Amino acid sequence: MSEVALQQWRNHALALEQALNHVVLGLKPAVRLLIISIFSRGHVLLEGNVGVGKTTLLRAAARGIGGGYQRVEGTIDLMPQDLIYHTYISSEGKPKVDPGPLLMQGENLSVFFFNEINRARPQVHSLLLRVMAERSVSAFNREYQFPNLQVFADRNAVEKEETFELPGAARDRFLMEIEIAPENDTDIHKALTFDSRFHDTDQLIESVTENSLNFSELSALAPIIQNAVVAGSSVQDFVEHLRRATHRPQDYGIHLPDVEMDELMIAGIGPRGSSMLVRAAKVSAWLNGRAHLTPEDIASVFHEVVAHRVFFRPIYELQRTWLARAYTQAILNNVPTP
Repeated sequence: MSEVALQQWRNHALALEQALNHVVLGLKPAVRLLIISIFSRGHVLLEGNVGVGKTTLLRAAARGIGGGYQRVEGTIDLMPQDLIYHTYISSEGKPKVDPGPLLMQGENLSVFFFNEINRARPQVHSLLLRVMAERSVSAFNREYQFPNLQVFADRNAVEKEETFELPGAARDRFLMEIEIAPENDTDIHKALTFDSRFHDTDQLIESVTENSLNFSELSALAPIIQNAVVAGSSVQDFVEHLRRATHRPQDYGIHLPDVEMDELMIAGIGPRGSSMLVRAAKVSAWLNGRAHLTPEDIASVFHEVVAHRVFFRPIYELQRTWLARAYTQAILNNVPTP
């Protein structure tokens, strides 16, 4: 692909970013991270309080990506087969079996949106893990492939009753976990409260140009972006030190208040996590118009790619809400930047 074509794609990406920032206010960092995820072809988990725009943002992004779109609501009675098929009695009084949301649009399925994923049972998480990892599922004695699939999910961080925490293996399949927290800006909150434009969510989402990214080309574009951005030896060493620091923070002089660093970690990030960190950072560099990777690109996505992949000992796992961000920030502060 020529540099001109790559620049055109970059323009499309920035145009979608601008459109999303018009739909949701005060979420520019989160929107940028979502755009990075789309062009990295990674699955996305959003977390935030109720009513902060998670669902609106994901629906608007799905419209911009285009292709087949399916949405599932996480509930305690949802079972794995509900994603694959549904049974009913037809108007003729006969039992019928139709494809469920995963199979309904076949290979054209582009965005699978799982709303409040932590309300679904572990059995559902297991099926979703297979779909995310392999972009395929077995059903009706055949294999279904989803070459363009990207899973978006959001997690209710407020209500904990009748919820099931995602296992580590499932969390690791998400490229990023992005916190949705609007800026604490008076003008932004006044606009969201009093500007009637933000009172009609459907109309807001329709303002995003449908299929502006042409979903069927994104999977072929992603490796081209990766090859177009070069990582020098010093940046490669920097990433390796970051990886080591997630496993052995005490080796890098990392300290956190009221935390016994020798007792903190079960495991840091693995090779998949390191590669996803670089993948996301390269897209960040590309969006900023550069063909070389910098430590700043790594730092800009470090928390969102890494924090959900580190495993604390049980006594500290209960404090993950504040501890994960403090930990990733301490690593960035202590690992020497080239």
